[in-house]
Amino acid sequence: MMANTAQHPLLEVRDLHTYFHTFSGTVKAVNGVSFAINEGEVMGLVGESGGGKSVVGFSILGLIDSPGRIEAGEILLEGQNLVAAGEDRLRAIRGREISMVFQDPMTSLNPLHTVGKQMDEVLRLHSDLDAEARHAACVEMLESVGISRAADRLKAYPHQFSGGMRQRVVIAIAMLARPKLIIADEPTTALDVTIQSQILKLMRAQIADKGASMILITHDLAVVSEMADHITVLYCGNVVERGRTRDVIENPSHPYTRGLIDSIPDTTKRLDRLSQIPGSVPDIRNLPHGCNFRDRCPRAQARCASEEPKLMPQHASLMAACHFPLEPGDTA
Repeated sequence: MMANTAQHPLLEVRDLHTYFHTFSGTVKAVNGVSFAINEGEVMGLVGESGGGKSVVGFSILGLIDSPGRIEAGEILLEGQNLVAAGEDRLRAIRGREISMVFQDPMTSLNPLHTVGKQMDEVLRLHSDLDAEARHAACVEMLESVGISRAADRLKAYPHQFSGGMRQRVVIAIAMLARPKLIIADEPTTALDVTIQSQILKLMRAQIADKGASMILITHDLAVVSEMADHITVLYCGNVVERGRTRDVIENPSHPYTRGLIDSIPDTTKRLDRLSQIPGSVPDIRNLPHGCNFRDRCPRAQARCASEEPKLMPQHASLMAACHFPLEPGDTA
């Protein structure tokens, strides 16, 4: 992880609203999200399923299909607003300046084409290399992600690789055109624990080697604690907490973040029951008035039902949207 003191962020998301207009109501999947990421940084985007994490990633790449659309906000890549960019410009950015590692490699790789053909397509679209140079670059990239006999494996189809190897291929494709930003959407969820560790180490090494930035989308705070410089926590499409990784993990301000951390199993202790956040995420088509987390929060009071909390500075580097935030050392 390489922090950078650049004056202007590589990517800045400002008050992003992405809604899906369905027959059963408007789904406010992303409802006012803001954050920034500098060159060389890794940011963890964390929260439960349905919190809007993946929709943020798809919004950045301009991959929101009907009935969804970006209703408001800005997504600035080195100062250029991608929300206002045309499809031709977005098509040029995808893969070249911003790439994405999807959660399931079997759905992101085309089963009808060899791995080599799919890798070569990236370079044909985003480089001026001739066929021989493209082939050499593909071999080199496969080798760099730990795939042996790379030249031969370029001729193989996705089903001829194991799950861990397929995810390595997806990472290789994402890194191939040397993008400035990689969005990794739950990149290890479908893998066993041993392979997860290998893939995370690989991604960390690739980021450091290529000098890229990354948004790591996950529900697993244990994963981002190893990878990220900063963490942004989402709940019901809103940022409820953000700050430096160490501050968020050691002394979170928001009760939701505290609940996520307490839900991580502690292998050093024998427990009869694992800790869990009570209740479930509310229907985002019909969110409660005030704080969206109040029905699940052990600190909720009357104010939480009448007034929506705003993101405010807390201790250390933390910003949290909570009327009754935790202080350092608080457990609930």
